[in-house]
Order: sequence, then C-alpha cells, then structure tokens
Amino acid sequence: MGILSKIKKWLPKRKPPEYKNNIPKEKETIRKIFGIYCHSHHGTEGDKLCARCNGLLATVFTKINRCQYGITKPICERCEHPCFGENATKEFREIMSSSSRKMF
Repeated sequence: MGILSKIKKWLPKRKPPEYKNNIPKEKETIRKIFGIYCHSHHGTEGDKLCARCNGLLATVFTKINRCQYGITKPICERCEHPCFGENATKEFREIMSSSSRKMF
C-alpha cells in the first residue's frame, strides 16, 4: 500500500455537485412581472394579458424551455449566449426593468 492510498481513506469523500432547478420559480416571477407591466401599460385586469404581452411571454417561456444550459441555466440577463432576437430582447428588458421596481 502506498502513502497516497493511506491518505485517501482519511480524506472526506466529495459529494457530487447538487443542481437546483430554479426554472419554475423564474417562470412564475416573469409571469408576475408581465402581469404588472400589462396591467399598468395596457389596462388589462386579473390574470389576462394583452395579445402582444401574451405573445412575448410565450416566446420567453419557449426560449427558457429550450435553453442550452438546462437546469443549470443562469439568469437570462447575465447569460453569455442570449437566445432572444434583438427586438424581443429589447422588449423583454424594458418590461423587466419597468415592472421589477413595482414588485417590491
């Protein structure tokens, strides 16, 4: 038996990294922000969104579901590989920035 094998048995075993799936929580937050934005800018009420906001929300959810990172995905704002088009990214950021202040 070598020295290395004797040392290994005294070292703590490494646990595999645990990945937490934050996608459902992120989707719920985005849905709430879209609701706040659409209610204040387009005059909708309840759980209903206007057609434009509903279409953008569907696009956002589709892109999140198809994210190349899977459950390890970063926040979309910090992602190195944005998957939205230029116009959708601009609209999405506008909605997120204007409504996130009202969330609190």
